[in-house]
Amino acid sequence: MRDIVSCFSENAVNVSHSSCSSYSTNACISPSLVPSVQNAVTGVYKVILSTQKQCLIKVTWCKNQTAGGQGLSINFGDDPSTCFKLNTNLRFFRKKKGNKVIESDNQKIQVFWDLSTAKYDTGPEPVDGFYVLVMVDSEIGLVLGDMAEEAVTKKLKNTTPIAKASLISRQEHCSGNTLYSTKAQFCDTGIVHDIMIRCSGEHEGLKHPVLSVCMDKKTVIKVKRLQWNFRGNQTIFVDGLLVDLMWDAYDWFFKPVTGSAVFLFRTRSGLDSRLWLEEKMVKKDQDRVDFSLLICACKNT
Repeated sequence: MRDIVSCFSENAVNVSHSSCSSYSTNACISPSLVPSVQNAVTGVYKVILSTQKQCLIKVTWCKNQTAGGQGLSINFGDDPSTCFKLNTNLRFFRKKKGNKVIESDNQKIQVFWDLSTAKYDTGPEPVDGFYVLVMVDSEIGLVLGDMAEEAVTKKLKNTTPIAKASLISRQEHCSGNTLYSTKAQFCDTGIVHDIMIRCSGEHEGLKHPVLSVCMDKKTVIKVKRLQWNFRGNQTIFVDGLLVDLMWDAYDWFFKPVTGSAVFLFRTRSGLDSRLWLEEKMVKKDQDRVDFSLLICACKNT
């Protein structure tokens, strides 16, 4: 019997199976180039309250590479008026902490934050020493940061209800060269995967550029003659999920100054990936929250 990966696509690549022979273990190990820098990162979270009321919370971290400015904004649903913003220079941004009530006709929203000891890597998103806590209708809607648990204990009662929050999409905007590195977790029960995207050949004497996308240092796709195959898609198999990987590098060749290449990783919904699953398994799969990772990659700083 054929395995499930080959049944979905003759070209599907199994990332989660260590013995799969479809990829190389050394083709995408980081070269001497320094990865491009993240300018902005946006996470969209789906929040389900105890009343079954749902809302979307969009959290954006941004950084101005030239001016050294750091920023955080939080949007709630589609209403642009319900927005929380912190935009200031890096020196003061690290010292910011406090709380704010966001005016909304439909929900009671309060934001607590402490970025006074936040530590950053090369991107705009802090890596530790911070927390951001969002209350929605007196429930804990979203908690971010390694200090979040401590903040909840100090500021809220033990009986405060906790909503169910799931990250449904992440967007990253990068600039620099054609090497991009990030991490992604495609489902709540999966592991965090290292992802690297590299366009080789431009500065290496190759006649035709080659696009390589790697996960955990293993190549999942390799596109030769990228200037002719600047758009395409591939199915990969990650942690038991089908993930569609799509790329569009048109701007790299035809709008190199202002354009960006786009890479999208998107898990398939239960109905899209169903073949011969039993009814019980289908229902369980429909309860899964789909996830997408969008990377916009500019070659110039």
